[in-house]
Amino acid sequence: MPTRHSESHRSSRVGWLRAAVLGANDGIVSVSGLVVGVAASGASHETVLASGVAALAAGAMSMAAGEYVSVQSQADTELADLAIERRELAAQPQFELNELTHIYVRRGLEPELARQVAEQLTAHDALAAHARDELGITDTLRARPVQAAFASATAFVSGGVLPMASVLLSPASIVQPVTIAVTISALFVSGALAARAGGAPMLRGAARVAFWGALAMAVSSGVGSLFDVSV
Repeated sequence: MPTRHSESHRSSRVGWLRAAVLGANDGIVSVSGLVVGVAASGASHETVLASGVAALAAGAMSMAAGEYVSVQSQADTELADLAIERRELAAQPQFELNELTHIYVRRGLEPELARQVAEQLTAHDALAAHARDELGITDTLRARPVQAAFASATAFVSGGVLPMASVLLSPASIVQPVTIAVTISALFVSGALAARAGGAPMLRGAARVAFWGALAMAVSSGVGSLFDVSV
């Protein structure tokens, strides 16, 4: 009797997870770094708040546009490679069949079995077989620019809202320490969640993200303190 065997893999999350993790961390670090830097310069509470809102809006659009352009470039490359493969299959089907056979031989199959596998997969869907086994293009890992852009922008806003909330809710005199504390806590949480979603150790992921976020805020605060403004 056949048994039902189900496995849950994380590779299907790669397309949106990378963009979401990058967006959330960038939202937290960018907005908090700007807020801490502007506050360190001596600017008023209203100016700090306005700067944070501007950073939140501009950052979300920048992340979406950058992610879309980057992933679309990957998608264009994939489409170009598939077009080349489609032409080669039409012009030289026997050569492509031999090529697929050699790929399976290099992966450990006996030549006769490799030939049979290549012939059956070619008969079923030659382009899909070459895309997967020659080019490394699969439906699971294929570039999805709109998905990546949406995930990145949404995550950026979600992350950037946290330091903005600390500016709104904390007294002007303690904006910096409150924002720093909120940011480091948020980075610990986001790093742990990202590590969990990706199957990595949560503590290591949290510590790595929090360290770089704290460093970014320290640099921003140091730069801001070089200026003495009153707005």
